[in-house]
Amino acid sequence: MQTPIVSIIMGSTSDLPVMEKAAKFLDEMEIPFEMNALSAHRTPAEVEHFARTAKERGLRVIIAGAGMAAALPGVIAACTTVPVIGVPIKGMLDGLDALLSIVQMPPGIPVATVGVNGAMNAAILAAQMLALSDDALADRLAAHKEGLKQKIVKANEDLSAVSYKHKTN
Repeated sequence: MQTPIVSIIMGSTSDLPVMEKAAKFLDEMEIPFEMNALSAHRTPAEVEHFARTAKERGLRVIIAGAGMAAALPGVIAACTTVPVIGVPIKGMLDGLDALLSIVQMPPGIPVATVGVNGAMNAAILAAQMLALSDDALADRLAAHKEGLKQKIVKANEDLSAVSYKHKTN
Protein backbone atom coordinates (compact mmCIF):
# COMPACT_ATOMS: atom_id res chain seq x y z
CA MET A 1 0.00 0.00 0.00
CA GLN A 2 1.26 3.47 -0.86
CA THR A 3 1.80 6.16 1.74
CA PRO A 4 -0.30 9.24 0.98
CA ILE A 5 1.55 12.50 0.37
CA VAL A 6 -1.59 14.57 -0.19
CA SER A 7 -4.65 14.60 2.02
CA ILE A 8 -8.07 15.69 0.81
CA ILE A 9 -10.20 16.74 3.75
CA MET A 10 -13.83 17.82 3.51
CA GLY A 11 -16.22 19.09 6.13
CA SER A 12 -18.71 16.32 5.35
CA THR A 13 -19.41 13.79 2.63
CA SER A 14 -21.92 16.23 1.13
CA ASP A 15 -18.78 18.01 -0.18
CA LEU A 16 -17.67 14.93 -2.14
CA PRO A 17 -19.18 16.01 -5.50
CA VAL A 18 -16.83 19.02 -5.41
CA MET A 19 -13.80 17.41 -3.78
CA GLU A 20 -13.80 14.31 -5.98
CA LYS A 21 -12.47 16.50 -8.80
CA ALA A 22 -9.26 16.84 -6.79
CA ALA A 23 -9.17 13.09 -6.20
CA LYS A 24 -9.60 12.33 -9.90
CA PHE A 25 -6.76 14.69 -10.86
CA LEU A 26 -4.38 13.34 -8.20
CA ASP A 27 -5.21 9.82 -9.36
CA GLU A 28 -4.52 10.80 -12.98
CA MET A 29 -1.16 12.28 -11.93
CA GLU A 30 -0.32 9.10 -9.95
CA ILE A 31 -0.03 10.97 -6.65
CA PRO A 32 -0.89 8.86 -3.60
CA PHE A 33 -3.57 10.55 -1.51
CA GLU A 34 -6.09 9.95 1.23
CA MET A 35 -9.62 11.32 1.66
CA ASN A 36 -11.39 11.96 4.94
CA ALA A 37 -14.28 13.96 6.35
CA LEU A 38 -13.44 16.11 9.37
CA SER A 39 -15.37 19.04 10.77
CA ALA A 40 -13.74 22.00 12.49
CA HIS A 41 -16.96 22.54 14.42
CA ARG A 42 -18.24 19.00 15.04
CA THR A 43 -14.92 17.11 15.45
CA PRO A 44 -12.39 19.76 16.56
CA ALA A 45 -10.18 17.34 18.53
CA GLU A 46 -9.91 15.02 15.52
CA VAL A 47 -9.05 17.94 13.22
CA GLU A 48 -6.30 19.06 15.58
CA HIS A 49 -4.90 15.52 15.87
CA PHE A 50 -4.97 15.12 12.08
CA ALA A 51 -3.14 18.41 11.55
CA ARG A 52 -0.54 17.86 14.30
CA THR A 53 0.37 14.40 12.93
CA ALA A 54 0.20 15.26 9.21
CA LYS A 55 3.92 15.87 8.67
CA GLU A 56 5.10 12.82 10.62
CA ARG A 57 2.67 10.68 8.58
CA GLY A 58 4.41 11.86 5.40
CA LEU A 59 1.83 14.34 4.12
CA ARG A 60 3.34 17.11 2.00
CA VAL A 61 0.20 19.04 1.00
CA ILE A 62 -3.31 19.21 2.45
CA ILE A 63 -6.36 20.18 0.39
CA ALA A 64 -9.21 21.18 2.69
CA GLY A 65 -12.69 21.98 1.43
CA ALA A 66 -15.42 23.58 3.46
CA GLY A 67 -18.56 25.63 3.01
CA MET A 68 -20.37 28.34 4.94
CA ALA A 69 -18.18 29.34 7.95
CA ALA A 70 -15.34 27.36 6.30
CA ALA A 71 -13.06 27.20 9.34
CA LEU A 72 -11.56 23.81 8.42
CA PRO A 73 -8.60 24.94 6.25
CA GLY A 74 -7.57 27.61 8.75
CA VAL A 75 -7.82 25.34 11.78
CA ILE A 76 -5.68 22.75 9.98
CA ALA A 77 -3.14 25.41 8.95
CA ALA A 78 -2.93 26.65 12.55
CA CYS A 79 -1.80 23.21 13.72
CA THR A 80 0.71 22.16 11.04
CA THR A 81 3.57 23.42 8.88
CA VAL A 82 2.34 21.33 5.93
CA PRO A 83 1.00 23.65 3.19
CA VAL A 84 -2.79 23.89 3.16
CA ILE A 85 -4.87 24.70 0.09
CA GLY A 86 -8.41 25.79 0.90
CA VAL A 87 -11.36 25.04 -1.37
CA PRO A 88 -14.38 27.22 -0.58
CA ILE A 89 -17.49 25.20 -1.30
CA LYS A 90 -20.63 26.84 -2.60
CA GLY A 91 -23.43 26.69 -0.11
CA MET A 92 -24.94 29.83 1.31
CA LEU A 93 -24.33 33.17 -0.44
CA ASP A 94 -23.03 31.44 -3.61
CA GLY A 95 -19.88 30.43 -1.71
CA LEU A 96 -18.79 34.01 -0.96
CA ASP A 97 -19.08 33.32 2.78
CA ALA A 98 -16.75 30.31 2.48
CA LEU A 99 -14.33 32.18 0.22
CA LEU A 100 -14.02 35.08 2.64
CA SER A 101 -13.63 32.73 5.61
CA ILE A 102 -10.69 31.02 3.94
CA VAL A 103 -8.83 33.94 2.35
CA GLN A 104 -8.94 36.21 5.40
CA MET A 105 -6.46 34.32 7.56
CA PRO A 106 -4.49 36.16 10.24
CA PRO A 107 -0.76 36.85 9.73
CA GLY A 108 1.32 33.74 10.29
CA ILE A 109 -1.40 31.23 9.33
CA PRO A 110 -1.45 31.16 5.51
CA VAL A 111 -3.93 29.12 3.52
CA ALA A 112 -3.56 29.09 -0.25
CA THR A 113 -7.05 29.48 -1.67
CA VAL A 114 -8.60 28.57 -5.00
CA GLY A 115 -11.92 29.72 -6.39
CA VAL A 116 -15.30 28.55 -5.17
CA ASN A 117 -15.69 24.82 -5.92
CA GLY A 118 -12.16 24.86 -7.39
CA ALA A 119 -11.04 21.46 -6.12
CA MET A 120 -9.37 20.54 -9.41
CA ASN A 121 -7.25 23.71 -9.30
CA ALA A 122 -6.33 22.83 -5.71
CA ALA A 123 -5.11 19.43 -6.90
CA ILE A 124 -3.16 21.02 -9.76
CA LEU A 125 -1.54 23.47 -7.33
CA ALA A 126 -0.65 20.60 -4.98
CA ALA A 127 0.86 18.67 -7.89
CA GLN A 128 2.89 21.72 -8.95
CA MET A 129 4.26 22.02 -5.40
CA LEU A 130 5.21 18.34 -5.38
CA ALA A 131 6.69 18.52 -8.89
CA LEU A 132 9.38 20.89 -7.66
CA SER A 133 11.19 17.80 -6.36
CA ASP A 134 9.75 15.13 -8.70
CA ASP A 135 10.80 15.30 -12.35
CA ALA A 136 8.48 12.50 -13.47
CA LEU A 137 5.49 14.32 -11.97
CA ALA A 138 6.67 17.56 -13.58
CA ASP A 139 6.63 15.76 -16.94
CA ARG A 140 3.07 14.47 -16.33
CA LEU A 141 1.95 17.99 -15.42
CA ALA A 142 3.56 19.40 -18.56
CA ALA A 143 1.71 16.80 -20.64
CA HIS A 144 -1.55 17.75 -18.92
CA LYS A 145 -1.03 21.42 -19.72
CA GLU A 146 -0.16 20.57 -23.32
CA GLY A 147 -3.46 18.67 -23.48
CA LEU A 148 -5.29 21.81 -22.31
CA LYS A 149 -3.58 23.77 -25.08
CA GLN A 150 -4.57 21.19 -27.68
CA LYS A 151 -8.23 21.46 -26.60
CA ILE A 152 -8.16 25.18 -27.43
CA VAL A 153 -6.37 24.58 -30.74
CA LYS A 154 -9.09 22.05 -31.64
CA ALA A 155 -11.84 24.44 -30.49
CA ASN A 156 -10.49 27.14 -32.81
CA GLU A 157 -10.37 24.68 -35.70
CA ASP A 158 -14.01 23.81 -35.00
CA LEU A 159 -14.96 27.50 -34.74
CA SER A 160 -13.32 28.24 -38.09
CA ALA A 161 -15.90 25.94 -39.70
CA VAL A 162 -18.80 27.88 -38.16
CA SER A 163 -20.24 30.22 -40.75
CA TYR A 164 -22.07 33.53 -40.30
CA LYS A 165 -22.89 36.14 -42.90
CA HIS A 166 -20.61 38.77 -41.35
CA LYS A 167 -17.99 36.54 -39.68
CA THR A 168 -14.55 37.42 -41.01
CA ASN A 169 -12.47 34.44 -39.90
